[in-house]
Amino acid sequence: MSNEFHERLAVLRSQHAALISKTNHVVPQTHGLFDRYENPVVTADHVPLEWRFDFNPETNPHLLERIGVNAAFNAGAIKWGYKYLVVVRVEGYDRKSFFAIAESPNGVDHFKFWERPITMPETDNPDINVYDMRLVAHEDGWIYGVFCSERKDPAAPVGDTSSATADAGIARTRDLVSWERLPDLKTQSSQQRNVVLHPDFVDGKYAFYTRPQDGFIETGSGGGIAFGLTDDILNPEVANEQIIDPKEYHTIYEVKNGQGPAPIKTDEGWLHLAHGVRNTAAGLRYVLYLFVTDLQDITKVIYKPAGYFIAPMGDERVGDVSNVAFSNGWICDEDGKVFIYYASADTRLHVATTTLDKLLDYAKNTPADGLRSAKSVEAINALIDRNLSL
Repeated sequence: MSNEFHERLAVLRSQHAALISKTNHVVPQTHGLFDRYENPVVTADHVPLEWRFDFNPETNPHLLERIGVNAAFNAGAIKWGYKYLVVVRVEGYDRKSFFAIAESPNGVDHFKFWERPITMPETDNPDINVYDMRLVAHEDGWIYGVFCSERKDPAAPVGDTSSATADAGIARTRDLVSWERLPDLKTQSSQQRNVVLHPDFVDGKYAFYTRPQDGFIETGSGGGIAFGLTDDILNPEVANEQIIDPKEYHTIYEVKNGQGPAPIKTDEGWLHLAHGVRNTAAGLRYVLYLFVTDLQDITKVIYKPAGYFIAPMGDERVGDVSNVAFSNGWICDEDGKVFIYYASADTRLHVATTTLDKLLDYAKNTPADGLRSAKSVEAINALIDRNLSL
């Protein structure tokens, strides 16, 4: 091994170790709803060097990177023993995404990837790309991963090498290492994105949140976040999709919206985190919002604050797809502390921390969207009146 090779390898290992061991500090927010942190929790640079470099000086004398990683983002999340785990969407230079697990002792820093990425089995119709896994510990005892399975559109005209289809892939595991691939979810919609498995049985059935859409990007007649049931997870088919959270004109979710992670069960109802998309002169803007559904009737929204809960700020707005905040993973500890894992600009993964009490307070007591400017002013004046009366 040449001195140059040895010195470069030592620098690479030192830099990577320093990144993994970096302590993350809170950046307080004036709104009081949650805390942001000064650093992302997972980036492309967190990916192990062994996945990217050939350490054999005979076959890689210049110690060049052989397999490049472009981004690490959009992670499902789960508490596993005393560890905080995120199932990260890792995207290579080749545009192919795959899943890999990173763990942290405290949920906010020191995230380290497991030795190998997840080997996800394929169906008879192989995925071209997989991404954005929602991870759910289900009442039936299995841990399920529901994710987007992307394939080339078979109906695309000759020469069209960009048209695609999106389906909901499903896999399950007991140990997060070995995964069993199940058939893709069938619905009446031509395509599906942002599909999430509800953690409990509903009337003895498996329940899914779906986002019916007519095309790969456009929802078309899809209408919003839907809910449906299936009898058999081994042959999953939702015959009826009921829209429970519709997209609305001139809101943060006027173009489309989708369920984030699986909802959290509370005494007040099921707490949901979702993303909303609107169009701007600079392109689509993705933000996160909250709503609560009834404990008995999961399809009934009982609280829905106006506007966004988390939006990309500062450097979070810059990346492969600018002005995007997206979440498909959160963890609620037994003491009520909540870790919200959100990605920025389809590039890196962040965490925001808060409490269940704060989230429910926000959801219950923030005015709903009146859908008109005059109603927004009414809400402000009502708040002013209450403060003046003190």
